[in-house]
Amino acid sequence: MSHPHPELTAPGELPEGGLRVTPLGGLGEVGRNMTVFEYDGRLLIVDCGVLFPEDHHPGVDLILPDFEPIRDRLDQVEALVLTHGHEDHIGATPFLLRERGDIPLVGSKLTLALVAPKLREHRLKETVRHEVAEGDTITFGPFELEFVAVNHSIPDALAVAIRTGAGVALHTGDFKMDQLPLDGRITDLRAFARLGEAGVDLFLTDSTNAEVPGFTTGEKQITPVIDRVFRESDQRIIVACFASHIHRVQQVLDAAAAHGRKVGYVGRSMVRNMQIASDLGYLDVPTGVMVEAKELAKLPPEKVVLVSTGSQGEPLSALSRIANGTHNFVHIEPGDTVLLASSLIPGNENAVYRVINGLARLGAHVVHKGNALVHVSGHASAGELLYCYNIVQPRNVMPVHGEVRHLLANGEVAASAGIDNVVIAEDGVVVDLIDGVARITGKVDAGYVFVDGTSIGDVTESELKDRRILGEEGFISVIVVVDSVSGKVAAGPEIHARGHAWADTAFDDIKQPIADAVNRVVAEGTTDTYQLQQTVRRVIGRWVAEKHRRRPMIIPVVLEA
Repeated sequence: MSHPHPELTAPGELPEGGLRVTPLGGLGEVGRNMTVFEYDGRLLIVDCGVLFPEDHHPGVDLILPDFEPIRDRLDQVEALVLTHGHEDHIGATPFLLRERGDIPLVGSKLTLALVAPKLREHRLKETVRHEVAEGDTITFGPFELEFVAVNHSIPDALAVAIRTGAGVALHTGDFKMDQLPLDGRITDLRAFARLGEAGVDLFLTDSTNAEVPGFTTGEKQITPVIDRVFRESDQRIIVACFASHIHRVQQVLDAAAAHGRKVGYVGRSMVRNMQIASDLGYLDVPTGVMVEAKELAKLPPEKVVLVSTGSQGEPLSALSRIANGTHNFVHIEPGDTVLLASSLIPGNENAVYRVINGLARLGAHVVHKGNALVHVSGHASAGELLYCYNIVQPRNVMPVHGEVRHLLANGEVAASAGIDNVVIAEDGVVVDLIDGVARITGKVDAGYVFVDGTSIGDVTESELKDRRILGEEGFISVIVVVDSVSGKVAAGPEIHARGHAWADTAFDDIKQPIADAVNRVVAEGTTDTYQLQQTVRRVIGRWVAEKHRRRPMIIPVVLEA
């Protein structure tokens, strides 16, 4: 396997007849998926998603791919292909279209329907959209695209085969190989085999579950577990899952109908997405089952089911507010059952367990992945990937979608299938397919772009570091007034502190050392305000570090009077 080298430089010109692949997100993390294909001076983008912030991104709402490497080439973009409707694949689409609004969008019926509200929210109503389905072929410039059905944890997911003069690249998108999916739409291995027989030059494959041996459990195996929860519960049932997991909601609706319960949706995204899914025929709502969530309070508890957002412990989600006792109309009663029908995304563990504990404290019985089979992954495990490699028999493999460990595990599966050339790339690492051989040829900057309120890209890593320091170490301001004639301290130091246990500390024993240090520096001939501020910073910083073992943010202000 070829690995990216940390000292890679910018790639040179793409040789004539070559295909260049540049991942701008999704390789090295699970989120903000975006891959740019270049051929004959034209560009094709596959997916444009967001990454959700973690605890070390205070104040950040979303994280976008970095569009900078293609910003001056947006007029060369032929189309944006969206493989499926999850946020980590579509969420950044409106931010890209704000920079060039007429990029054609290509996707399945459900995927485009889920993108549409985002475009309206950003006032991008005139965007050209091309609805495609499995088996369809469509051409944009030098790119001929063929779409293949794959199943995932959202309906209507597609893989895409990209044909150019350089060969065929097959991108799986997110997929698994559930052989008995709820909607009967299986991953089309016959199409994979047909493409492989004709020759796949570069196979870009979902890596998320590559470390997991064997095969991903089928969705149908969850049905009896959900049925048992409904059978054993004699009060309200609250089900929390992703607002895009239409199959899981279908299972809940079917169980509710079978057990004589009414269902209401809680959470804006859940209400919107399920309405879209129902309108388009992806969700079959049994007659008489649905009611407005607020109307459920009028029914006896044994007749009630709530389907809620917040399965990842998001602080402002419906389930978190229910667990905190702050939801406006849903309040936990002892004996209620809460079913967390979702995976545990790495990094969210503490938030999820905080919600579980809050629900349990209120008397709820909580059923989750740790104690019942209430969720299965949407991604292919190692056994499924091996089948794909043996069926497609590609000339080159480039693992995509996953953290570095996932990419490496996927690469090892490909190598075990006898594929000689496996390219392990990360965000920004450029891979060129030339004369049938894929190799790393350089690197472009593909950093995080932070969305903070209405600000896009203005928040830097340096500012996030300041926020982390403020949150963890606290804040001290020191104001010193210096006599403009004598240069000596005329007033102060006045010291204020916030954000830590020592903030109420008396600072009397450090005030004189600060004044002495300023007077000494002035006596040595320094009159520069910046230098005086740095002197103040050093003195109080050393004192706080020695006395309180803390390194707060220090804002020194030196004024002349």
